[in-house]
Amino acid sequence: MRALWTPAWIVRHVVALVLIAGFLGLGWWQFSRATGGNTLSWGYTVEWPVFAAFVGFLWFREVQQELRSRRQRTEKPAVEQDARSTAGSAADAPVTVRRPVRASVNRQAPPAGSDPELDAYNDYLAWLNAHPGARPGDYPGRKSGIK
Repeated sequence: MRALWTPAWIVRHVVALVLIAGFLGLGWWQFSRATGGNTLSWGYTVEWPVFAAFVGFLWFREVQQELRSRRQRTEKPAVEQDARSTAGSAADAPVTVRRPVRASVNRQAPPAGSDPELDAYNDYLAWLNAHPGARPGDYPGRKSGIK
């Protein structure tokens, strides 16, 4: 719990409390206006407490994520601990930790000429890339009547 009392977290706690109190206060103000005859204020009477609940939800979620990340940083992965316990019997055995491998995505461009509009658009983008200071209206391949 000490992780939640750093200066940055204290600021977050104070901001969350101020926002929640402010939103609830605005909701109460709209309620008093609504009971005074302003029918539009009934919607705002519901809206402001919803905003306060949303801030409370975000604050709670951020606290939970911080505690979870701190817990994960302090605990060692089970795979690494198992590898060390089996390597203890043989002092010369190297400790290896396997990490998941990301699959590569094969991104191939469609064959040229398959879609003339796509080819024209790609030519336009290539021209814009080659002329960084140019405006879209300066494109020489632009024909009149095409937007």
